[in-house]
Amino acid sequence: LCTVLLFCGPMLTSCRQVTIFPPTLTFHEGGVATFSCNISMGHDSGSEYSLNWYKETNHSQGQKIAEMSQNNPPTKTEKYQLTNHTPVFKIDILNLHQNDSGSYYCGLITLFEPDRVMESNRSQLLVTAAPKMNPTEEPETEESNPSDHIKAMLLGILLLVGVVLLLIFGYLTITYRRGDVQKPPSENMRAEEKPAVVSISTVDYGVLEFQRDQCTQVPPETWAVDQTEYATIIFPEEKPVTPQRGKKHQD
Repeated sequence: LCTVLLFCGPMLTSCRQVTIFPPTLTFHEGGVATFSCNISMGHDSGSEYSLNWYKETNHSQGQKIAEMSQNNPPTKTEKYQLTNHTPVFKIDILNLHQNDSGSYYCGLITLFEPDRVMESNRSQLLVTAAPKMNPTEEPETEESNPSDHIKAMLLGILLLVGVVLLLIFGYLTITYRRGDVQKPPSENMRAEEKPAVVSISTVDYGVLEFQRDQCTQVPPETWAVDQTEYATIIFPEEKPVTPQRGKKHQD
């Protein structure tokens, strides 16, 4: 208690503390590591201060990697992202590599105070190599891909629709054939089996008599023997003759 009083001053509540957590972190390459620094200012919260982040490698001197004041908004760089949740400050180390391994700590810098710098404890970060992809595990990842399941389901639906359409087509075909069988023979008769219309040409004969000219007087002794002349006239049949009509003509 006496030691605390000597270091903290006459008022215990005004003691400052800076702590970093978690104490250790382990990540693979490509991940994101997050450290948080908690500042306890006691009743002296009106003091102006800023916070620095440091990194040590192989117990070397700490190297400053980022800085943030108490009123700064969140900032982000290519490697670090800083967030201010006073009295807690967070740092995200992005896109980890193996050379990011080391000790990290934060330092509180108080302005207009005799004890201006106060460092926190150290936290360890270990970055390991990214795990190698096992070739035998690739088919399993492909099978677990949701898009492959969706494609397989769509293919199954299409096959099912095709089978249903084939069944409907077969049913309609069988029904149509049964309807043809049940029709009267006259309706199912093919065109070539129907009686053909026969066109028959007929010849009608007539007798024409030619009278002698009454105007010319021929002496009796010179008269010629009476003669009768016949002429054959063919009248074409315009209407087609059916077998019944042809038989009538023959009668």
